[in-house]
Order: sequence, then structure tokens, then C-alpha cells
Amino acid sequence: METPFIFGKIASAGFFTNRTEETSHLAGNFNSLINTVIISPRRWGKSSLVQKSAEIIQQNNQDIRFCFIDLFNIRSERQFYQHFSGEVLKATSGKADEIMETARNFLMRVVPSISFSPAPETDLSVSFDWKEVQKQPDEILNLPEKIAQEKKLRIMICIDEFQNIAGFDEPVEFQKTLRAHWQKHQHVGYCLYGSKRHMLLDVFNTQSMPFYKFGDVIYLDKIAEKHWIPFIVERFELSGKKVTENGAKLICRLCENHPFYVQQLAHLSWLRTTTECDELLVTEAFENLLLQLGFLYQTNTDSLSAPQVYFLDAVLKGEEKFSSKDVIQNYKLGTSANVSRIKKALINKEIIEIHKNNIEFIDPMYKHWLRVHYFR
Repeated sequence: METPFIFGKIASAGFFTNRTEETSHLAGNFNSLINTVIISPRRWGKSSLVQKSAEIIQQNNQDIRFCFIDLFNIRSERQFYQHFSGEVLKATSGKADEIMETARNFLMRVVPSISFSPAPETDLSVSFDWKEVQKQPDEILNLPEKIAQEKKLRIMICIDEFQNIAGFDEPVEFQKTLRAHWQKHQHVGYCLYGSKRHMLLDVFNTQSMPFYKFGDVIYLDKIAEKHWIPFIVERFELSGKKVTENGAKLICRLCENHPFYVQQLAHLSWLRTTTECDELLVTEAFENLLLQLGFLYQTNTDSLSAPQVYFLDAVLKGEEKFSSKDVIQNYKLGTSANVSRIKKALINKEIIEIHKNNIEFIDPMYKHWLRVHYFR
């Protein structure tokens, strides 16, 4: 029997949970081509939200095209231009011959070399003379706007892992170039998001950065328990099984409403269920999940310095005044200046984040593992 829960993939159709306000907000932005930035910790469902909102718009608007670009493996400007142009051509053209014609019509100065996979409708690669692109990147960056004008389309370009551009050579100059072009586009909108919240905040919330106030910023929160519980109950019922309300509530609380882990723990609990899932089954599934993740967590913890591990111990024990003499001495944190360096390092490693002046673990399962299996 197919599981009624999904994680690690785009959640679509019945797998998509609530996000009613966020979906309406984002779909409205898409329909008006409003530049949008989505910021949240990783695995909170940003990609699923973008896809769901795009589906809503495309049901009623045939003149709007969506171009989805993932910068996960993009490490340089050169790769960016190649990947960007290739995805724009695919999103705005049909078969291979139309793609080639569009490229010839709109990329005349930086003539591309285009190759197709055995299934050209799904994959193509584009390459350029890099020296020519460096001289005049305008044709590539303005490509979607020119295509939209010529074909009487509206285009929404959704770029995942956008924070990766911070790792390019001269990243600020590159960001200036992108913004200088994109802010002039009238027939194209941009939705930018990624998995590293602290890096995105640096890019979009720092006044000195080129993308400051680039568009509407959506801060994604966790899905509330009141929405998760009926979702979990309904998904169990659709598969012919049942879960008690307390069981569904426990799934949410053990995962602290983290979208990825709620779906994963619900799935593991569902697998253990013959007819009805209760709190005992959920607890067993949760303990099994911690054991599954234990090797990864042990490896990650071993890579931390001793003061960083001591700092995490202090967070777990509810300490708040980390620069106080007692806390520094009790947890061997060195100096108050070292405490600041520890915080910054753990934020960069995506282990903690500062939210409303509180230090929080990004991964709730890691927090549980540390408390139960590491520090005991």
C-alpha cells in the first residue's frame, strides 16, 4: 500500500498541507509578477509552496509561464549564465527546433552552443564563449524579458538555492549586475528562495547589499498544530487506517511542527500501524527515527569543537546569559568574545538560529538526539 505521507520531495495534491494564507499571498504575487523573496529554514516546504502557488495560477492564466531554476550545483557566474539561459529557453519554447529558433532570435551576440539529451523535451545544455559573455551579459539576463515581449507572455522565474551566488567570485558585483537588469523587467517577475536562511538574510536584509528591498519578503513559519492534526488524521483514514487525535498531536509535538519531520514520523508511525495508531506506536517510531539519524548526528557532532559542543549543552539546559561569568566557566566557553564566535560558527553550520532573540535548533531531531543519546 502506498504511504499517505511524503517527505524529501515536492509535496503536491493531497500531500500538500494547509499554507492557505501563504499560498494565496504568493499566488497573488505571481499573478501580478511581483518580485518575491521567501525566507525560512531548510525543509520547511518552500519549494512545495512555490509549486503549489504556480499550479493555482496556471489553472486560470494560460499567458503566464513558470521557469524553475535550481542553483544547487551552480558554483560560478559562467555556470549561472549557462543554466539560466537553458532553463528560460525550455520554459518558453516547445520542441527542440523551437528552442533553437528562439536562441537564434534572441541570443545573437553571445551565440550559444546547445546540445540535447536523448529526450530533448526534458533536458538540454547551453554553453557560451565565456569572454563574450563577460563583455556583454545583457543578452542573457534580459532574455526572459525579450521573449515575453515578443511572444506576448508573462514569465515568473523561480530560483531555488539563490544564496549560492554568495559563493561566486566577486559576488556583490554579480548581484549588482543581476539587480540592475531584473528590476527593469516589466513582463517578468522573480521569486528567489533557498535553504540557508542566514545567508538569504544577509543578501536581502542588509541595506548595503544590492538585493535589499528587491521585492516582497515572505517569512515562512511552521505549520500550526491545529492544521497538522486534521491532516494526519485524514491521511491515515484515506489509507484505511486510523490514528488517535492524541497520537497525531504527539507526532506534531515530537517534531515541533517541522514539516519534513512531521511527514516522516507520520509515515513511520503509519508503517507500524495495523488498524489504529496510538501514542505508544508513535513513540516507538520516534525512537527508531532517532536511531536511524544517530550515525549522521554523531559524525556532525564529532566535527564540532569542544566549546561548540559545550555551548549546545548550555542551550539544551536552558541557559540564556551565555556571556555571564558563571555560564562561561561552567561550560568552558573561554571568553565572551569566544561565545560570539561560537554562535556565529553554529549559525553558519546551520545548527542553530537566532529567532526573536531566542537560540533555537534548526533540526528538532538533532536536539532530541543530543539530549537523549549524547548528553544523556
